[in-house]
Amino acid sequence: MMSGPLADAIGLIGSAVFIAGYLYSNIAKTIDFRLFNAINLLGALLLIVSLLVHFNLASMVLEIAWGLIAAFGLIKALRGGKPA
Repeated sequence: MMSGPLADAIGLIGSAVFIAGYLYSNIAKTIDFRLFNAINLLGALLLIVSLLVHFNLASMVLEIAWGLIAAFGLIKALRGGKPA
C-alpha cells in the first residue's frame, strides 16, 4: 500500500497538471486538443491514485467523470475530430 505522504505528493502533482492545463487553455492562441485532453487525463489519473489512499466519494466521482471526458476528447482528437 502507498504511504500517505506519497499519495499527497501524487495528488499535488495531479493538481499542478490540472492548473497547467487550465493555464494553457487560457493563454494559447489555438488549443491542441490532443495535448489539452492528455493533460486533463493525466491530472485525473494522478488525483485518482491519491484518492485511493485519501478517499473522498465526491472527489472520486468528479475525477472519474473528468478522466472519462478527457479520454473521450483525446480519442476524438487523435481520430481527427478536432484540429490541432
